[in-house]
Amino acid sequence: MFQEMTSKPTDCCPTERSTRRSATPPAREQKTILVTGSTDGIGLETARMLVSMGQHVLLHGRNPKKLEEAVKTLSALPGDGRVESYVADLSLMADVDALAKAVAEEHAELDVLINNAGVYSAPDPVTQDELDVRFAVNTIAPYLLTQRLLPLLGRSGRVVNLSSAAQSPVDPGALAGRGRLPDSAAYAQSKLALTMWSRSLALSLENDGPAIIAVNPRSMLGSKMVKQAYGLAGGDLRIGAEILCRAALADEFADASGKYFDNDSGQFASPHPDALDPRKSKEIVGVIETVLVEIGVG
Repeated sequence: MFQEMTSKPTDCCPTERSTRRSATPPAREQKTILVTGSTDGIGLETARMLVSMGQHVLLHGRNPKKLEEAVKTLSALPGDGRVESYVADLSLMADVDALAKAVAEEHAELDVLINNAGVYSAPDPVTQDELDVRFAVNTIAPYLLTQRLLPLLGRSGRVVNLSSAAQSPVDPGALAGRGRLPDSAAYAQSKLALTMWSRSLALSLENDGPAIIAVNPRSMLGSKMVKQAYGLAGGDLRIGAEILCRAALADEFADASGKYFDNDSGQFASPHPDALDPRKSKEIVGVIETVLVEIGVG
């Protein structure tokens, strides 16, 4: 299911696809930034910071009601930031494809894509595409969305992929939907697979595409996933949001394509060794692309 949401029009005005909070035209430095999974947790906090900075933020969520609430909250912030919203279920690759098409219909350019949406556990971990939901949402959906939006991002754009300190060797069969894994294993493998394709795609594009950066926002922040996995309240979400905003906008990340930023140490660092192995990374990218072809969106 895909549906674009808009602000509620007044009786005398036509429906607009974005919510403007100022009649002043946006400043030239205003960036258009798509943040997936931005109805709660780090995604919502990141969107809040970006809107407060005056950016044009494309919100994404799976739940229309939560997305509507996020639009209402962020639209009330002072300043010249702008908000748009899109509904899509990233566990379904057809929805991911539709999301990319909807964004492209409204925007000739996209400055930043923040692939933040993630899943740790679900009552039924198998999607309609017969994939493990962790691999579907955390790994394959952001790969497909990134590929579809490359023309909009161009050479000056950035892709920020939300990785994790939890990374473990990827089972290609599980990535392809064959075999089932415990929650913790599926999550850790999905995050390493994300980190692997981030570096692999960055190296293959070189200077002909956007900078692609994988970021561990900080371990044990107070997200829904941390509460599900560990039963802990976790740390301040603003820590994670701040580093995602830096990765999206700061000059220090402009030439960081293919790198991994570890916010536990506060610096660029080496990811899991498998992410530095070209052969293993090529295998993982090959599995993802095969899955997408089999689903019918490749």
